[in-house]
Amino acid sequence: MVAPTHLERVLVVDEDPEVLDLVARQVLEPLGYNVATAGDAAGAIQQALTFAPDLVIASLSLPGLSGKDLLVALRSQGLDVPTLVTAQQGMDADAIQAFRLGASDYLVKPLREAEVVAAVERAISEIRLRRERKQLAKQLEESNRQLERRVRELTTLFGLGKTVTSTIHQGQLFDKLIEGSIYVTEADMGWVLLPEENDPQLYLRAQRNLPSDLESKLHQPWDDGVSSLVMLSGEALAIHGEGLSQFKLARFGEAALIAPIKVRDQSIGVITVARKEARPFSERSQAMLEAVADYASISLVNARLFQALEARAHRLQQVIDEAQMDAQARADWRTGLNRGLRAAQAQIAHLLDEVEDPQIRAGLETVNGDLEAMFQEVSSVSPTDQAEELSSFESSSTV
Repeated sequence: MVAPTHLERVLVVDEDPEVLDLVARQVLEPLGYNVATAGDAAGAIQQALTFAPDLVIASLSLPGLSGKDLLVALRSQGLDVPTLVTAQQGMDADAIQAFRLGASDYLVKPLREAEVVAAVERAISEIRLRRERKQLAKQLEESNRQLERRVRELTTLFGLGKTVTSTIHQGQLFDKLIEGSIYVTEADMGWVLLPEENDPQLYLRAQRNLPSDLESKLHQPWDDGVSSLVMLSGEALAIHGEGLSQFKLARFGEAALIAPIKVRDQSIGVITVARKEARPFSERSQAMLEAVADYASISLVNARLFQALEARAHRLQQVIDEAQMDAQARADWRTGLNRGLRAAQAQIAHLLDEVEDPQIRAGLETVNGDLEAMFQEVSSVSPTDQAEELSSFESSSTV
């Protein structure tokens, strides 16, 4: 025997009070079912709308509207309720029509208690199976929905990771981070706040879907009464409803989630998302936003490192340029000196052709020899040596 698990409701409809008493009081109620009765189709329809039965047992020979009419009326009211029909011997044609109209079983009068119990148990078992299938279908649908959401979240985070490692422009990067934050938390809007260097005041650095009157606030000071507290605590904060109403942040929505952007346990900014309705953010949403905040932290560290490397490269380039200028000056000086030495030698050679005094000639030849020695010494420092020296300097500076 099937025992009721949640007081299934049974509506019994029959023109005979004795049948109603038999089925309702003597059979169903002792089994634990919640029973309602009606003597005609009109009363049955009213009972069905208020009682919401799980099962209907209806006579085909009701006065006025027949049992078949009752089946049609119930369907027209959107009540898809399993129905057992009862009829006198010889009403097989009516029973067949009832089956075509949706009846699930047929009992012949006079009713016997055992037959009623068996038919009700079959119907109730079918109802429970149908209910379980619906519950399983809902659970499966919810599981699929959760799985799809997890896949979307992971895909979004993966995309943000690629963006962090491939995008240098900080404005574009924060736009992507906010877009991802809104998506994984199912929020309506979001923004990023960062302080200036040597200035603890928070500034609006990027936003998505904020009211149009706040577009001019970009790169301007921002005080919502909550973000500074999150900066101090270093912990994410989910707030909604009455708790949010006491802060300026309430002008944007009924629920907000704020996560700190941290580097080595020190808060360097916050990322915030908000909903217009008072639907609180879940722990899962908080975990997702904290993951996005970690990406924001990585991007800020990368940006600072890039700026530092860029500044160092600029300084090294200045040193290299100065070194190249010095090398060019030395080369010009050497060229001029060589030219002067050769001119002096040419003048001495001209004097040697004109002077006949041996002592003067000997002195001129000595001076000419000294000039040649000086020329050879200057020429021994070649431009190639200087180029290699400069190249070695550039390589060591780059490293």
